[in-house]
Amino acid sequence: MKKITRSVLYSMVLTCSLVVLQGCVTNKPAVNNDLLELPATYSGDTGKSNIAVLSWKDFFKDDVLAALIDTALHNNPDLQNTLHRITIARANLLNAKGMMLPSLDGFVSGAADKYGKYTMTGVGNFDTNLSQNINEDQKVTTRPTQDYFLGLKSSWEIDIWGKLKARKTEAAHRLLATEKGRQWVITQLVGEVARYYYELLALDNELEIIRRNIELQERGVEIVEAQKEGGRANSLAVQQFTAQLLQTKGLELQTELNITRLENDLNVLLGRFPGGIPRGSSIRQQYVPAEIDTGLPSDLLLKRPDIQEAELLLQASKANTIAARKAFLPSLVLTPYMAFNAFKLPLLFAGGSFTYGALGGLTQPIFNRHQLKSNFNVSSAEQNIAFNNYQKTILQAYQEVLSSIQSVEQYKKIIEINQQEVQTLTEAVSTSNTLYISGYASYLEVITAQKGVLEAELKRTISQKELHLSLLDLYRSLGGGWQ
Repeated sequence: MKKITRSVLYSMVLTCSLVVLQGCVTNKPAVNNDLLELPATYSGDTGKSNIAVLSWKDFFKDDVLAALIDTALHNNPDLQNTLHRITIARANLLNAKGMMLPSLDGFVSGAADKYGKYTMTGVGNFDTNLSQNINEDQKVTTRPTQDYFLGLKSSWEIDIWGKLKARKTEAAHRLLATEKGRQWVITQLVGEVARYYYELLALDNELEIIRRNIELQERGVEIVEAQKEGGRANSLAVQQFTAQLLQTKGLELQTELNITRLENDLNVLLGRFPGGIPRGSSIRQQYVPAEIDTGLPSDLLLKRPDIQEAELLLQASKANTIAARKAFLPSLVLTPYMAFNAFKLPLLFAGGSFTYGALGGLTQPIFNRHQLKSNFNVSSAEQNIAFNNYQKTILQAYQEVLSSIQSVEQYKKIIEINQQEVQTLTEAVSTSNTLYISGYASYLEVITAQKGVLEAELKRTISQKELHLSLLDLYRSLGGGWQ
């Protein structure tokens, strides 16, 4: 019998050892991929500095625009939500730190048990009362037996494998990522407010051009009506001039409607109800730097908040994968306690009722390993997703900068051509009017010339707007706007 018992004991020890050793064999970590290398420059330009270092207050020279941006930064609901997300991430970090520290709980309990005569506790209590070594206070006389406990209990998981540290690292990176996310929201918000503002300035300029042309066309209608009365023009000429005037007035109403809609949309970004939007300098007077410094592509890794956010989320996902891998390992938990404990309430605070103790336990996951494997596979997949998002953000940032550089250069050239076109067509209008009055040109040539100069002036306004929007996109894509 003794040999059988010893064999069983050896088998149990061997089984437990194998289980623990199996738990120490964890899944391999996810393989890290290599990032694509950024080009050294943008289109061969060395770029010694970077406009992204400028704060938005220094980049935008229009004081009215600066005031609108400041209003949006104080009132925009989306930006306010980023602050709440930071609060949540900070709370998660505090929770992760707390998991590395021992818990301490106050514990009060009372119990009553009626033990049978033929139980170990029942027989033990009866036999104890017959002992000559105890006094009256130590005798178990209450029926049912009572138990009172008042004290402190603690639990502390010793981070022997670094699992809790990995959780803390993950939470810290996610907190930093939310801060970078807030900076990116600021960048986007500043850009959107400026975009709406430039759109409004462009529409204002278009409306001014349209109204100026309406005045010219009204005078043209008066002239052709007078010529009709003098027999030098017919009804068709009057109808053609009038139709052109009506078309331009319809364009005026449409432009006014577009201005109202843009003002309403901008007020939403500003966090206020619809109303008028003040204006500063016209679109043609807005500042455009003669030379634009873009810096080097490597600056994007340090300037763009969305790239830094993606990198931090990648680091957080790596830490999460490490924690999921180390969850396969045994956990060492210490549970000390210190309390007053007695089976009679009047004796609870007696000197002899004070008790303390500690228990250390090593816990090894066995039957829930499938769940642990599932968590590890999920965390590994999330790490790969985070890596792909990081690389995609870098590629997109470089593409945005390069496209904006090309747009700024091209629109400067387009505006020069538009200016020459406007000057030429303006002279053509004057010439056609002179020839028409002299009888050497038809009214259709006059209408065509007037329509051409209107379209040319509107194109020039659109090109000026697109130049400022391209410059704005370049500033944003380089990482400026959140300072």
